[in-house]
Amino acid sequence: MKALTPAAAATRRAFSDRMVEYGHIDIKFAVFEADIGYSTYSHIFGDTFPERYFNMGIAEGNMVSAAAGMAADGRTVVASSYGVFITMRALESVRTYICYPNLNVKFLSSHGGFTPAVDGVTHQATEDIANMTTLPNMRVLVPADTVAAHKLFDVAMMNDGPVFVRLMRDPLFDIYDDTDSFELGGSTLVREGADITIATYGDILFQAIEAADILAADGIGAEIIDMYSVKPFDSERLLASLSKTGALLVAENHQKRNGLGYELSNFCLKNMPVPFDNLGLADTFAESGNYYKLLDKYGLSKNHIAEAARRICDTKE
Repeated sequence: MKALTPAAAATRRAFSDRMVEYGHIDIKFAVFEADIGYSTYSHIFGDTFPERYFNMGIAEGNMVSAAAGMAADGRTVVASSYGVFITMRALESVRTYICYPNLNVKFLSSHGGFTPAVDGVTHQATEDIANMTTLPNMRVLVPADTVAAHKLFDVAMMNDGPVFVRLMRDPLFDIYDDTDSFELGGSTLVREGADITIATYGDILFQAIEAADILAADGIGAEIIDMYSVKPFDSERLLASLSKTGALLVAENHQKRNGLGYELSNFCLKNMPVPFDNLGLADTFAESGNYYKLLDKYGLSKNHIAEAARRICDTKE
């Protein structure tokens, strides 16, 4: 069982720090930005490699199209912005100019879910997983902490084709260390349990871990899987866990509709039907406010996760 420690940096900063380190290894790859480099921290790459850093202004579609042009010439490109703008303003460009020709563009997508709680709905990407996982050839990764962000940058760079990496606004917790490994299509068994499987990713991983502590006090063993590779997801680990627990709860900082919960429920119906529920935004926008108060209001806090897990276990019994 892994322990939580306060994070010193947000995943967006950790990802950009590794991007600078990688810039010394691969002297060809370039970074494109949509005029918010000081928010995504991509500016630190530009400060180090100004000749390989392109600020395209507040025009995300143009940024993605320009990144596609460079990638079509054989270079790896990172395109950087807030997730809500990459996956909505620039969606047609991502689909047609990057995914369709399967180009080597990686997305630094900051402010995932309502982690930018105080910034309000306009800056909260709560439909991004749905939009990106729907696109053919796109892979989706979501690091939960600093180490995961560092290592999943390398995973994105080492796998050909487009990769969308969802990052958070603020530091939350660290859980991994340098001995932990990550791979496309992988997951991490964070905590073992025999009664229910809780699958999650990103910031909600920490709420799930705390929920497991609450459930343990009630004699319920919750198995926690960090599904950091949302597309493709680790079906082998999921099936192994469900074979043991016989129940599944998915919790994610995203709309319930067309998120990981929908994907895993469809998979289970075809392969291993079990008692199931998913937590997320219930066909609603969030709002501006304190992050932890929003978690509680929209049913994603540790207490809501524990309550849903108890309800599923009662159904199973």
